[in-house]
Amino acid sequence: MGQKIKKLKKIRLHREGTDQLIYGIIAIIAIAVILWNAFDNKIPFWSFSVVMGIVYCIVLNFYRCPIRYLNVEDTEKLVVAPADGKIVVIEEVDHAPYFNDKRMMVSIFMSLWNVHANWFPVDGKVKFVKHVDGNYHKAWLPKASEENEHSDVMITTPDGVDILCRQIAGAVARRIVTYAKEGEECYIDEHLGFIKLGSRVDVYLPVGTEICVKMGQSTTGDQTIIAKLK
Repeated sequence: MGQKIKKLKKIRLHREGTDQLIYGIIAIIAIAVILWNAFDNKIPFWSFSVVMGIVYCIVLNFYRCPIRYLNVEDTEKLVVAPADGKIVVIEEVDHAPYFNDKRMMVSIFMSLWNVHANWFPVDGKVKFVKHVDGNYHKAWLPKASEENEHSDVMITTPDGVDILCRQIAGAVARRIVTYAKEGEECYIDEHLGFIKLGSRVDVYLPVGTEICVKMGQSTTGDQTIIAKLK
């Protein structure tokens, strides 16, 4: 697509967690001060501090957002992992959403411990963005792809190939954030969105696409090449 204009978000902690982290630490400090002054016995203070310190570190870890670049010159035929996680589905589906024909589906499951920022899997232009309300089945189940709440981003590559990236809410995840906007150009290395807590991302590719990953393989968002287009 020629020379890319990168609009990278150079952040170490994701902006989706800013309010929770700020308000959380303020609340923890306030309660800790009250416990310290309210009791001569400091066991309540130390018990609260240790437990909430662990919880806060878990939340802090969840909102981490490493800065990543795909060090490849020509990305036009590449499909990169849109998320950190594990490959849970590689299969040909007969009636893919929107396409109504056969497509290859590659699904990545994100656990609580994975980075939950999502990246664009290909270079191109956003054809449309659609959010669909639904259930909250466990994200690794097959029915989650169709029945769970999800956000669909259709991307048209420079060669005119349509690629669907679907962000799926899980049993715990209850909020999907999508930054992609209809009509905007998008590039590998840019953030597509964010899903809070455990969740899943599906990518629908044309039949005949060379799949470069295998079942159970770990992926790194914006780094692992999952497929190569014809």
